[in-house]
Amino acid sequence: MAGEKPQLRIGLIGTGFMGKTHVFGFAAAQRVFDLPYELVLHTVADRTEDLAARAAQALGFARASGDWRRLVEDPEIDVIDITAPNAFHKEMALAAIAAGKHVYCEKPLAPLAADARQMAEAAEAAGVSTQVGFNYLCNPLFALARDMIHGGELGEIRSYRGIHAEDYMADAESPFTFRHDPIGGGALADLGSHALATAEYLLGSVEQVLGDTVTVIASRPDSGGGRRTVEVDDIGRAFLRFASGASGSIEASWVATGRKMQHDFEVYGTKGALVFSQERFNELHFYSTADPGVRRGFRRIEAGPDHDPYGLFCVAPGHQLGFNDLKAIEVARFVDAIAGKRDEPFGFRAGQRIQELVEAIHRSDRERKWLRTS
Repeated sequence: MAGEKPQLRIGLIGTGFMGKTHVFGFAAAQRVFDLPYELVLHTVADRTEDLAARAAQALGFARASGDWRRLVEDPEIDVIDITAPNAFHKEMALAAIAAGKHVYCEKPLAPLAADARQMAEAAEAAGVSTQVGFNYLCNPLFALARDMIHGGELGEIRSYRGIHAEDYMADAESPFTFRHDPIGGGALADLGSHALATAEYLLGSVEQVLGDTVTVIASRPDSGGGRRTVEVDDIGRAFLRFASGASGSIEASWVATGRKMQHDFEVYGTKGALVFSQERFNELHFYSTADPGVRRGFRRIEAGPDHDPYGLFCVAPGHQLGFNDLKAIEVARFVDAIAGKRDEPFGFRAGQRIQELVEAIHRSDRERKWLRTS
């Protein structure tokens, strides 16, 4: 029929929290944006046929499989969406790329930068589009902050502070998970990757790092009734030196008691400053030295329809976007990239770059010195 859009058929691997979030993103993006494709939830894979079947019914997929390889081999599927644990990303992504499929993968892209590089090179050689799940960068206020910084409204940038802190590992008796295995990466890879991505999004390339990582819970209960030694960091910190000449720091912690979603940044320049908190992520606070002395203070900029694409979700300011809306924006931009309408918003090369920064910070911690990042 004239006017019908071509289909883009999705195969999802993994049905946990992030898998469900990706499905929300696909569903909302289809309704909110004028996409170049009709998105079709084709097949979902989980560890067993039963788990996959239940997920298909709950999430709206037409088919289910207990073997992710069937999705890669299925010629009807166009996009493989990977939300499985980190250790499986490389094998799944490389198989999907070899089959000529576009790949949407949650972060971190791979446990090692060398693995991420291999994945990026394979995708580029195959000519497929890729996306790594860094949806915090899709917040319209992040784009505004970057425009203000690069537009000179803050003057010369002097310093930067970034933090991503949560408390989901704060209980010492919570069980050992795949995130505590060395291949899982620790808090720096899991949460610090977001802080690093935000820092470079706003201020450009980080040239040098000085790292410090700490394990504060030495062991955790395992499934066999014993305890397993924790070899990854619970807290990761780094001082940063940017190519622009600015300096700063980032911190990542999954033992920050009371913090549920602190992804914050502060930028200080000669003419002004910006402060943002993910816990109130529809607000950006701006201080300007151009204001009269008696009226100086941080003013609140509230997200609204003027901050694209907020207006596609709601016509009124102050009603606020949510986490899943950021995922919908990420999906829409990835779909546009597949259609050739824009560059990849945060492809495998970008994911590789973040893993290189994480590894440089870990190596700096071991060697107790500043290291260049490239």
